Amino acid sequence: MKKAFVTGFTGQDGSYLTELLLEKGYEVHGIVRRSSSFNTDRVDHLFLDSNPHKNNLHVHYADLNDAAVLLNLILMIEPDEIYNLGAQSHVKISFDVPLYTADTDALGPLRLLEAARLYQERSGKKVKFYQAGTSEMFGASPPPQSEATPFYPRSPYGCSKVAAYWYGINYRESYDMFVANGVLFNHESPRRGENFVTRKITRAATRIKMGLQNKLYLGNLDAKRDWGFAGDFVEGMWRMLQQEKPGDYVLATGYAYSVREFLDEAFGMLDLNWEDYVEVDPQFYRPAEVEHLHGDATKAKKELGWEPKVDLKGLVKMMVESDLELAKQEKVLVDAGLTVAPKGAASGIDGRGMVTRTVVKG
Repeated sequence: MKKAFVTGFTGQDGSYLTELLLEKGYEVHGIVRRSSSFNTDRVDHLFLDSNPHKNNLHVHYADLNDAAVLLNLILMIEPDEIYNLGAQSHVKISFDVPLYTADTDALGPLRLLEAARLYQERSGKKVKFYQAGTSEMFGASPPPQSEATPFYPRSPYGCSKVAAYWYGINYRESYDMFVANGVLFNHESPRRGENFVTRKITRAATRIKMGLQNKLYLGNLDAKRDWGFAGDFVEGMWRMLQQEKPGDYVLATGYAYSVREFLDEAFGMLDLNWEDYVEVDPQFYRPAEVEHLHGDATKAKKELGWEPKVDLKGLVKMMVESDLELAKQEKVLVDAGLTVAPKGAASGIDGRGMVTRTVVKG
């Protein structure tokens, strides 16, 4: 049985990747940061008796800022594969907390790489390492962007991920380590965080449909992104570590759409005109904008046999249907005079993403 060590285990990608690895017969060790509130909604179902693989899933407290704990865990677990998905991954927020972002997203991978190197030297065993990159590394470079496109990051998040990318290559070439960089374009799902624009849109649209919200406030509506389904993209991560030799790969759908087009699709599925409800708020503009990200995944298709299965329409449908169910549950509670939101809902968040009242998840 292969062992996998997964940081960012409770995030969107971590949850889908863990499902995939468990289905493939792995023993998975998920890394969780200590928090005073529970943030395990995306992975709670994996611990239920209905999951036949639950005994192969183990959780450990650790943080990418703590090199000693990372090393001790790797020495104890002896993983065959390490997937570093942990990060401060919100672009706009990275401008607010640039030092924390750099410490987690740039130095965090370096700490983990060093732990993997020491483990290999002490044990004599080879470990395969996946480093999660992002299309934000390309930033202002003209589309379409591929493995040959120069990086031109436009945020502390993008800069930090570029540093992690080169740390990975340096360790690969210096210590003969198997390190693969995945440069993933935007990938979404019903598990996407609610402060990311796609989920913010589908969440607001469904709440507006149910009469729970009046407005949605967004930033740059003309920005174009290459949006795919996170469940497809984690398959690509896994395939990168199944190769005989390590490499760096772009994963993308090959199609780019503007925020306006995403709004058209999401609100249209609910028979709503988004222009009646959406307002532009300057607070959501980034200090340095990234206007157009459009990926070319030819190399991944050729060498990994990877292609995305879900297109934009299918992705939006998936997200709208999921959020509509949450909105319906919330409506029942609101009609009953309660302010307790159903599990997974965020009825205390308004269109600007600000907490408007106390919310209890249960």
